[in-house]
Amino acid sequence: QVQLVESGGGLVQPGGSLRLSCVVSRNIFSNSLMGWYRQTPGNQRELVASVSKGAITNYADSVKGRFTISTDNAKNAIYLQMNSLKPEDTAVYYCNARNYWNGRDLWGQGTQVTVSS
Repeated sequence: QVQLVESGGGLVQPGGSLRLSCVVSRNIFSNSLMGWYRQTPGNQRELVASVSKGAITNYADSVKGRFTISTDNAKNAIYLQMNSLKPEDTAVYYCNARNYWNGRDLWGQGTQVTVSS
Protein backbone atom coordinates (compact mmCIF):
# COMPACT_ATOMS: atom_id res chain seq x y z
CA GLN A 1 0.00 0.00 0.00
CA VAL A 2 1.44 3.32 -1.08
CA GLN A 3 1.44 5.98 1.62
CA LEU A 4 1.69 9.75 1.33
CA VAL A 5 2.88 11.69 4.36
CA GLU A 6 2.69 15.47 4.49
CA SER A 7 4.61 17.84 6.71
CA GLY A 8 5.47 21.50 6.95
CA GLY A 9 2.20 23.11 7.90
CA GLY A 10 1.84 25.61 10.70
CA LEU A 11 0.94 29.14 11.69
CA VAL A 12 2.38 32.00 9.67
CA GLN A 13 1.70 35.71 9.43
CA PRO A 14 0.23 37.25 6.28
CA GLY A 15 2.97 37.79 3.74
CA GLY A 16 5.02 34.94 5.12
CA SER A 17 6.14 31.68 3.55
CA LEU A 18 5.82 27.97 4.21
CA ARG A 19 7.08 24.90 2.42
CA LEU A 20 4.97 21.77 2.47
CA SER A 21 6.52 18.38 1.85
CA CYS A 22 4.96 15.09 0.87
CA VAL A 23 6.98 11.90 1.00
CA VAL A 24 5.65 8.93 -0.94
CA SER A 25 6.46 5.42 0.27
CA ARG A 26 7.55 4.39 -3.21
CA ASN A 27 8.11 6.22 -6.47
CA ILE A 28 4.86 6.46 -8.39
CA PHE A 29 5.61 9.68 -10.23
CA SER A 30 5.86 7.97 -13.61
CA ASN A 31 2.26 6.74 -13.48
CA SER A 32 0.56 9.40 -11.39
CA LEU A 33 -0.45 13.01 -11.60
CA MET A 34 0.81 14.49 -8.34
CA GLY A 35 -0.85 17.42 -6.69
CA TRP A 36 -1.75 19.48 -3.67
CA TYR A 37 -5.34 20.17 -2.66
CA ARG A 38 -6.78 22.18 0.18
CA GLN A 39 -10.01 22.16 2.11
CA THR A 40 -11.73 24.51 4.52
CA PRO A 41 -14.65 23.57 6.79
CA GLY A 42 -17.90 23.20 4.90
CA ASN A 43 -16.24 23.35 1.50
CA GLN A 44 -15.11 20.84 -1.07
CA ARG A 45 -11.50 19.97 -1.51
CA GLU A 46 -10.01 22.16 -4.23
CA LEU A 47 -6.96 21.74 -6.42
CA VAL A 48 -4.10 24.07 -5.55
CA ALA A 49 -1.38 22.80 -7.87
CA SER A 50 -0.44 19.71 -9.83
CA VAL A 51 2.56 18.39 -11.72
CA SER A 52 2.59 15.70 -14.38
CA LYS A 53 5.27 13.12 -15.15
CA GLY A 54 6.30 15.45 -17.95
CA ALA A 55 6.83 18.22 -15.38
CA ILE A 56 3.87 20.20 -16.66
CA THR A 57 2.48 22.26 -13.82
CA ASN A 58 -0.97 23.63 -13.23
CA TYR A 59 -2.07 26.14 -10.60
CA ALA A 60 -5.31 27.49 -9.26
CA ASP A 61 -5.75 31.12 -10.29
CA SER A 62 -5.77 32.16 -6.64
CA VAL A 63 -2.20 30.95 -6.07
CA LYS A 64 -0.50 31.66 -9.40
CA GLY A 65 2.69 33.61 -8.93
CA ARG A 66 2.80 32.82 -5.21
CA PHE A 67 2.98 29.02 -4.97
CA THR A 68 5.37 26.62 -6.66
CA ILE A 69 5.01 22.85 -6.90
CA SER A 70 8.09 20.70 -7.42
CA THR A 71 9.26 17.11 -7.18
CA ASP A 72 12.39 15.30 -6.09
CA ASN A 73 12.46 11.84 -7.64
CA ALA A 74 15.48 10.78 -5.61
CA LYS A 75 13.59 11.44 -2.39
CA ASN A 76 10.15 10.32 -3.64
CA ALA A 77 8.88 13.71 -2.56
CA ILE A 78 6.81 16.58 -3.79
CA TYR A 79 6.82 20.06 -2.37
CA LEU A 80 4.65 23.14 -2.31
CA GLN A 81 6.50 26.38 -1.75
CA MET A 82 4.00 28.97 -0.60
CA ASN A 83 5.00 32.64 -0.59
CA SER A 84 3.10 35.85 0.09
CA LEU A 85 0.57 33.90 2.11
CA LYS A 86 -2.86 35.38 2.70
CA PRO A 87 -5.47 34.63 5.36
CA GLU A 88 -7.63 33.04 2.66
CA ASP A 89 -4.91 30.43 2.14
CA THR A 90 -5.80 29.01 5.55
CA ALA A 91 -6.87 25.40 5.06
CA VAL A 92 -5.89 21.78 5.50
CA TYR A 93 -3.56 20.90 2.65
CA TYR A 94 -3.54 17.39 1.20
CA CYS A 95 -1.04 15.63 -0.99
CA ASN A 96 -2.63 13.65 -3.83
CA ALA A 97 -1.57 11.04 -6.36
CA ARG A 98 -3.99 10.22 -9.19
CA ASN A 99 -3.20 7.14 -11.25
CA TYR A 100 -3.21 7.88 -14.98
CA TRP A 101 -4.62 4.45 -15.90
CA ASN A 102 -7.44 3.83 -13.45
CA GLY A 103 -8.03 7.29 -12.01
CA ARG A 104 -7.59 6.05 -8.46
CA ASP A 105 -6.78 8.74 -5.91
CA LEU A 106 -4.35 8.34 -3.04
CA TRP A 107 -4.36 10.94 -0.26
CA GLY A 108 -2.15 11.96 2.57
CA GLN A 109 -3.48 12.70 6.04
CA GLY A 110 -3.38 16.47 5.55
CA THR A 111 -1.46 19.28 7.19
CA GLN A 112 -2.98 22.45 8.64
CA VAL A 113 -1.87 25.82 7.32
CA THR A 114 -3.07 28.88 9.21
CA VAL A 115 -2.31 32.39 8.00
CA SER A 116 -3.09 34.90 10.70
CA SER A 117 -1.60 37.87 12.48
